[in-house]
Parts: sequence; C-alpha cells; structure tokens
Amino acid sequence: MEKKTIIVAFGGASPEHEVSVLTAHQAIAALQEDSPYEIVPLYITKSGRWLTGNPLLELKNFEHLTKTENDSIPCSFVQNRYGATVLRIEKKGIFSGAEEVQPYVVLNAFHGSSGENGAFQGICELYNIPCTGSGVTASAVGMDKVMTKRLCRSAGIPVVEWVDFHEQEWIEREKALTEQIETLGYPAVVKPVHLGSSIGIKIVRNRESLILAVEEAFRYDSHLLVEKAVHPLTEINCSVLGSAKEYRVSVCERPLGTQELLSFQDKYMSDESSKGMASASRVIPADIPAELASKIQESAGSVYGLIGCNGLARLDFLLEKGTENYFFNEINTIPGSFSFYLWKESGIAFSELLKKLIDLAVEDQRKKNRRIRSYETNLLSRKAVKGIKGLKGTK
Repeated sequence: MEKKTIIVAFGGASPEHEVSVLTAHQAIAALQEDSPYEIVPLYITKSGRWLTGNPLLELKNFEHLTKTENDSIPCSFVQNRYGATVLRIEKKGIFSGAEEVQPYVVLNAFHGSSGENGAFQGICELYNIPCTGSGVTASAVGMDKVMTKRLCRSAGIPVVEWVDFHEQEWIEREKALTEQIETLGYPAVVKPVHLGSSIGIKIVRNRESLILAVEEAFRYDSHLLVEKAVHPLTEINCSVLGSAKEYRVSVCERPLGTQELLSFQDKYMSDESSKGMASASRVIPADIPAELASKIQESAGSVYGLIGCNGLARLDFLLEKGTENYFFNEINTIPGSFSFYLWKESGIAFSELLKKLIDLAVEDQRKKNRRIRSYETNLLSRKAVKGIKGLKGTK
C-alpha cells in the first residue's frame, strides 16, 4: 500500500524559530518509527522562503544553516490541473521538471508569529488541506494573551488583573500608563501580547525597571500587557487533546525553573536542549492536592472549548503558593514538543499522540467539506446587463 504523505511544516519568521525546528524534528523522529507515512519537510526560513528536501530531515544539518538552505529546494502549494492541492517542488537544473506531492495532512510545528497565529492555518484552509491543530480563529485568539484573558474573565475563569497598551499609546501617554500600572502594585510582570517561550517577559519591582522592561518588550511586539505578579508563585500546566466539544485533559505538571518565572533558558537551554520542552525540569504529576489538580484541569478544558480549539494545546496556570488560588495564564495552541511528555504520563505514546492529531485534522477537514462551499446564482449575469454604471450605489 502506498504511504500517505505527511508534510511537517516548521521554522518561520519568528523569535521562536529554533524552538519550532526542535519540535518538528522530535515529531519527525516519532513518525519515522514504524510509520505508515511518507514524511516531507516544509521549512520556512527566517526570511520567509519555503524549502524542502532531505537535508531538512536531519537536525544536525541545522548547525550549518546556510549550507542546508542552499542544498534544499524551493517549494510552494499550488493546485494541479485536476484541481487538487499539491506541494510543488522545483527541480534543480534547466531541463528538470517540477515534482508534485499531494499531502494527506500538514503537521503544523510552528511556534509563534505567522505559523501559530492563524496565518499559516489560513493558507491551508484556502488550499483545502487538512492541517493539525486549531483553525484560523482559535489560533489567532490563542496567540493574543489579552483577548484570551478577556474571554476567560467574561466566562468566570480567574485571571490576574492587568493593563495593556500599544506602542503609540506608550509614546503618547507613558506617565499616565505608568501610574495606571502602578495601581496594580509591584512586583509586576511585563509581557509581549503575541509571543511565547517566555521571550521578552520580565519581572519588574520599581518604576525604573518597568520602563526598561517595556522598552525591551517593544522590540518583539507592538502590544504589551503588564500583570500584577502572583507571589509566591507556582506554575502549573496541563494539556488538552481533542475537539472543542469532545476532549480529554492530561495530568498536571509543575515545571521547575531557576527564576521566579520559567525562562527561555529553563525551557530550552539545558544540557539536553535538543529535546526542546521535553528537556525542561518538571514534576509530573504535579505535587498539588488532587482536588486542586482536578479544578485546574476542568478550567483548562473550559478555556480550550471557549476558544474553539482543535487538536492539542497546553494551558498554563499561576498558582499562589500556600493557597488554592489559581489563575489562567495563557494557552499554547502549538505547544513545544507537542507536550508529549504530559501525554506519556497519561498513557499515550508520542507516535500515538501524533496519529491522533493527524486523524483529528483529517476528520475536521471532512466535516468542513460536507458543507456547501459555493452558492449557485445568476447575480453576475443580471448585474452585467446593467453594466458598470448601473452598479453604482448598489450593494
């Protein structure tokens, strides 16, 4: 039987580019173990070029990125003459024709920016390609920390109080915004609204450090939020798998960091950093009371359904030490390492987890394709009779 083609998409113009490469190669390694799939890499460079080719299947080749990119082949999604979407792979050489690969599904391994915020998902939807993970709307909402906090607050899910603002507002109203932020009290946490992996996040304890942290965070995003810090803090995470209506929740974890908030270094710069998020130190299951863990898991499922997620996500919570007060922090609609370490503890192997993601994507696309996608009408022929002048002032 001919193997089905899985396109593993990763990289992208994002500060989390390298993290995406690690996640993708973890998935590739798991899929290659006794897999019924043919794996085709789709690597988007930091400058936005689309590339494929066997060199991109080996993580070690990314140590010499310029050479690897030069050895790889440009590609793009197109519709062939039969109307089917294919990955068109250009051939090197004047007399070589392009190769066309028809994808069974795209395994989305992007983190941050246009790969996780709904933009790439929109490309797949436009070309009618099944793509793992959440769709355009849920991906966009999940990437926006302020939007998710507003939705959660409206649904009664506890969130930390915050102030958010755009760069132009800061330029025009720095003093007023600083005073508003200080009503939250110190310590406070400065965050870019649309980034993950703890990039650009700082704890501030006074006005001077606040201003410096804000200026630094604006290097990554034009929209920031500042939250009142939960202190003393314990971070608790769990993952959700399935559709917005039918899902299951993993065990909880307590990640361990060297700082008050889990940093990029804690997550990815350990001695086993090639394992991505799986290399970070953590306690699984989290050493918290079972009743509290159950409440956090219930909240995680509620947020997942509220946003309309699909596939897989990791949800992060802030727990006030010594109490059972917890707050929703953020959702990662494409979590590092696909949070396979949480599902391993929940009895699902990584390869099985990926298979479930693929099946969910294919089934979701089948449901979409059952709907009417066009509407037959003679509207244009009727309007054409009037001509362009007759269309003025009409809708």
